[in-house]
Amino acid sequence: MAASSHTSVKPRDGVSDLVGRWPLLGQRQALVVYLCGIVTLDLVAIVAFVAQTEFLLPQLLTFAALMGCGAVCIEATRRLGMPAGVSRDLLSAWWLPVALLLPPVYALFAPILLQILLQWRVRATVLYRRVFSSAAIGLAGCTASVVFHSLVPDVSVLWLGLGGPILLAVGCAALFAVLNTALIAVAAHTADPDTRWRDVLWDRESLLLDVVELCLGVIVAIACGINLALLLLTLPPVVLLQRSLLHAQLQAAARTDAKTGLLNAAAWQREADTEIVRARRTGETLALLIIDIDHFKRVNDTYGHLVGDQVLAGVAATLRTQLRDYDVVGRFGGEEFVVLLPRADVAEARRVAERLRSRVGRMAIAADDALITVTISAGVAVMSLHGDDLIELLAAADLALYRAKELGRDRICLPAPVQRPPRPEPTPEPQP
Repeated sequence: MAASSHTSVKPRDGVSDLVGRWPLLGQRQALVVYLCGIVTLDLVAIVAFVAQTEFLLPQLLTFAALMGCGAVCIEATRRLGMPAGVSRDLLSAWWLPVALLLPPVYALFAPILLQILLQWRVRATVLYRRVFSSAAIGLAGCTASVVFHSLVPDVSVLWLGLGGPILLAVGCAALFAVLNTALIAVAAHTADPDTRWRDVLWDRESLLLDVVELCLGVIVAIACGINLALLLLTLPPVVLLQRSLLHAQLQAAARTDAKTGLLNAAAWQREADTEIVRARRTGETLALLIIDIDHFKRVNDTYGHLVGDQVLAGVAATLRTQLRDYDVVGRFGGEEFVVLLPRADVAEARRVAERLRSRVGRMAIAADDALITVTISAGVAVMSLHGDDLIELLAAADLALYRAKELGRDRICLPAPVQRPPRPEPTPEPQP
């Protein structure tokens, strides 16, 4: 399951105190409408299904047992913490059995209980994000539950091992994953329209995690249907998998810059060294850019450091959208960014740098009653032409960046090619 995270935008009407108490008011109007619409739809569904559901003791016991397992998972991973921003967990291993085994109303209540526990015991985040996540998961689970129960009226056939009901359960679990991901992706894209859809939908890793969650959910549902006591056998492996997943996410978070989501300086240097070694081995070209936000101190002095952080995040997001997947981009410190462009020659590197400069120049960040625009300057260095290792390339690109600033900023510069002394011709040996 993916927990949502949205980009904050400062309001233009000067209601900073109100926004401080109600952060949702600081979001884009389209995002506010969308979030409120999803939450309202979730509340309507709860009221409608509560009115038509007869709550039976065996169902309540099953629901309590599954929620208890979810609570154990949360407590078992609590000391690891949870990375900020969008994070993944395996709580669908408990939500999916609720949707498959119980009436749809239980699928609406399940995420509310576990999200409250996450907020209280793991990490308190902005409340509207928790509420939206609960609504999105609840609606996805409710839809999957309605479809499954309409196709399989007697859920007891699920644990008889028949292929048809199991395939239908897998299909409804996939429907749950698709709906949940789509609802959160729309929110993320509405919060930042410049984000590419493929960045908020699936990549290879997230798709693999969804498949793992789907398999776990169906297995737990079958075990739970056979005997509630079998949950004691499914709980330890799910806890272990979730701890491993969170540990991997925390390791990844340690490589990224908290303000921009890009690689931090140390992680970027390791990635860049690897690319340079590969380029030497294959004989391919490689270019390096150092990018600096012009007059960034004025932004901090005029609007404050929080707005300055929004500008940093906006520039970082723009850089990501304009670069290839295998380009290595990181924050070098302060308002400087570094980009490594594998297989790029001088013309390609300059073309990419100009595209970044142009795109950032059209970017606007809302702050109070103003829109902030910034420009960037960049220095470009190319392997073999301006240096042979990372230190030489960084030094050459830094000199080019300094020259760009001297010439008035908002421009791209290259250093002069390194003049290497010619190799001396070997002295012929005298003939006897």
